[in-house]
Amino acid sequence: MPIIASDADERPRTPAEAKQRARVLRRDLSSRGIAISHSQALERVAAELGFRDWNTAVARLSNEPPFRIQLGDTVSGTYLKQPFTGRVLAVQELSGGSHYRVTLHFDEAVDVVSFESFSAFRQRVNATVDDRGVSPNRTSDGEPHLVLWPVHSAVS
Repeated sequence: MPIIASDADERPRTPAEAKQRARVLRRDLSSRGIAISHSQALERVAAELGFRDWNTAVARLSNEPPFRIQLGDTVSGTYLKQPFTGRVLAVQELSGGSHYRVTLHFDEAVDVVSFESFSAFRQRVNATVDDRGVSPNRTSDGEPHLVLWPVHSAVS
């Protein structure tokens, strides 16, 4: 069970976000009667993110490349919790670059129904993703509708 209550797609992307997460952790633990220093909270957040220590976390988070997607890119990910690979047919920047409207064509049709005795396949979908490649829309169990991972850029 994670120390900090948050969605998995809310992983800090910058040192400032990681510091904010450490402040929340420290406040949450304090409300339970557990006192830790700010540096201990930073180290715990670094460990939660999979880094050896806070200094490593800062270095890696500072160098993480931004999410980029463009027409013709090969992508993979999950759509309604089903894995896929496909190609970007259209992309439109929304909200000053904080979100993108994308049209994807999957290499293989994806069954979007989880009911065993019924299927509905989709091979082309339109969706909105944020600047991390994650859809703000969620399934009833809280999973993002779409998660994108760029595989190969059409323009190198």
